[in-house]
Amino acid sequence: MSKPIPDQAARTAALDVARSFIVQAPAGSGKTELLIQRYLALLATVQAPEEIAAITFTRKAAAEMAQRVLEALALAGQPEPEEAHRRSTWKLARAAAARDAELGWHVLDNPARLRMQTIDSLCASLTRQMPLVARFGAQPGITEEAGALHLEAARNTLALLESQDATAEDVAALLTHLDNNLPQATELLAAMLARRDQWLRHLKRADNREHLEAALANIRREGMEAVHGLLPDSAGELFEIGTYAAANLAAAGDDSPLLAFTDADSPPGTDEADMPLWLALAELLLTRDDTWRKVVNKNHGFPAEGSKAEKEQSKAMKARLATCIETLADNEALRIALANIRTLPPCEYSQSQWEALNAIARLLPRATAELWNVFAAHGECDFVEVAQAASRALGDVDAPTDLALALDYRIRHLLIDEFQDTSFTQYELLEMLTAGWQG
Repeated sequence: MSKPIPDQAARTAALDVARSFIVQAPAGSGKTELLIQRYLALLATVQAPEEIAAITFTRKAAAEMAQRVLEALALAGQPEPEEAHRRSTWKLARAAAARDAELGWHVLDNPARLRMQTIDSLCASLTRQMPLVARFGAQPGITEEAGALHLEAARNTLALLESQDATAEDVAALLTHLDNNLPQATELLAAMLARRDQWLRHLKRADNREHLEAALANIRREGMEAVHGLLPDSAGELFEIGTYAAANLAAAGDDSPLLAFTDADSPPGTDEADMPLWLALAELLLTRDDTWRKVVNKNHGFPAEGSKAEKEQSKAMKARLATCIETLADNEALRIALANIRTLPPCEYSQSQWEALNAIARLLPRATAELWNVFAAHGECDFVEVAQAASRALGDVDAPTDLALALDYRIRHLLIDEFQDTSFTQYELLEMLTAGWQG
């Protein structure tokens, strides 16, 4: 007798094809099997296998999914298996096989009718159907190693420094900001082009300083919130120890981030004014290499000199700190959060930074245009371009293209494996695919 599965009710519910689901579960818990079962359940309801689109992120995963569906259909005519989970798949496959026979699909003889593909393959198929809207003429090749193309476009952009083009000033501003380090500028620009789907949509607000500095403030606040949420209830003792260290450093006239502990006996809030105290906590607990601190000395506010009472107090405080750090040693998330606090950007741009940022914001669209020229010259492009072209081929929610309207009729169910790996562009594409769906 096999043990009952604790979450069987949730697994069964996820097979209700009239409802939509997000399935979250750890590795090895059977998510792929559940995906196969839902696919089989859908096969028993549709008019054609092509009405179901199953999207994965690797060709291997797509091939394995198709193989498992075909194997399940092939075994549908065999005796009912004894194992409970296999029995469920068998019953679903039986219903799907009956639908196959009823409508004459002959899926086992025509496995290509199972629409199981990578999201990149889906994007490529959309651009082939609407080449003009997608801005592709002849379908370009898609390269998985597009780094050389990004570098070429970056070099072409920076070469505009010698031109009479207005872009020359922006190139000069970027190079000045990077101390005229041309190789670094090339690499940074190429890296930005590889991730252009993440920033292109933001460029129209790149001149809004208040908006951008608010984003920096949000990043800093989130960093403080992360540390605050990971601190144990006993963290107040750390701030008592920090106050002791700050008093010693102040008496010695030393300049240290630990001075922020002055008069602080409990964890601070998450306003910008609280940041120095969080930085002081990181300084107290972590070394320069962001590992847990094991040794403190007078530089940290724990002097070895003084009267007997002062020496004993310093020794006692060191012991208390060591005990606190020992209790935190397994809290890896807290260590990472404290280390992150140290790397957060300031909440405001200096004037020189702001001028450089504006120049970069003007330069990036030109770099993107140079990349299109490189794609055209080589007859190949990267996956980002294909995904963006696919989105263009579908139009938008208020003005869908004929292709989007046709897909609304042809695709009735969408299954996405490893959804957390979708990029923003891919997410927008999936939104467009489902935007016009009827109930």
